[in-house]
Amino acid sequence: MTSFFGDNKKDAPSFNWKELQNTEQLEEIIHLSNNKPVLIFKHSTRCGISRAVLKAFEKQFKDIDAHFYYLDLLKHRDISNTIAERFDVIHQSPQLLVIRNGKLITHDSHYNILNVEV
Repeated sequence: MTSFFGDNKKDAPSFNWKELQNTEQLEEIIHLSNNKPVLIFKHSTRCGISRAVLKAFEKQFKDIDAHFYYLDLLKHRDISNTIAERFDVIHQSPQLLVIRNGKLITHDSHYNILNVEV
């Protein structure tokens, strides 16, 4: 079964990701971030580092009270570009953005994602 986490079932997420599929969802994210943080994980399904960071992230952040959005960069590079422009960040992969009260509060990439404070 193919999913946005790759072609292998062992890559299936262990918690409730919402797939970011269009730029209109950014307004939803801004609105939701007024109640609790929104985390956007930008992932390349062809990158081994991105896959490793994703798995470690899921283990480490499983108890965080937040909304989790996932962006498949191979399918939606245009959305990544919009995110980069809207939140004034340079596109990277993997990359994590934390949105709170409609604003980017922190972001990081690669293994530094695992050090992000939410």
